[in-house]
Amino acid sequence: MSDDIIEAEYEVMENIEKEKKSERESDLIIIAPHPDDEIIGAYEYLTEKNAFPIIIYSADLDAKRKESTLKLKEHVECKVQLFQMTVPQPFLTPENKFLFPDPIYELHPNHRAWGFMGEQMARNGFDVTFYSTNMNAPYIHEVEKPDEKRELLEKVYPDQKSLWEWDHKYFLFEGYCKWIF
Repeated sequence: MSDDIIEAEYEVMENIEKEKKSERESDLIIIAPHPDDEIIGAYEYLTEKNAFPIIIYSADLDAKRKESTLKLKEHVECKVQLFQMTVPQPFLTPENKFLFPDPIYELHPNHRAWGFMGEQMARNGFDVTFYSTNMNAPYIHEVEKPDEKRELLEKVYPDQKSLWEWDHKYFLFEGYCKWIF
């Protein structure tokens, strides 16, 4: 990843922190361990009118994958996309809404690790909703606009097309759940 992207990432974080201090508005923060998880698992939230989400991806991605991920901004209005190992401190406010991968129904270790972080945040009073990318969770429902979801996946992540080309669950379904403590 180029130094320009890293520098821009820190600048955006500083600007959001200043904005939060002055306006105290709520942000939607989608945790996507891998590029494409934000579309596969949280498409409805991602494309909701006036959502302008902040998307946090794992920092351990290769440069090519990070670069392709930034194409999402060409198709969806995001406030910012970050590559981090954890949720940055400025975003840890009770006003924000967080979407994390489900720590129980997700199978990939990175998804589960981020999901457990989300569970801890939920247990500490943060507004956390869990989503699934494997479509085996009991709360999965049909997406209202599957053709649009598939089209977005193909525009942003054409190199990952083999995932949904023969297995349509990735664009036909998604689901969310909240835990009660």
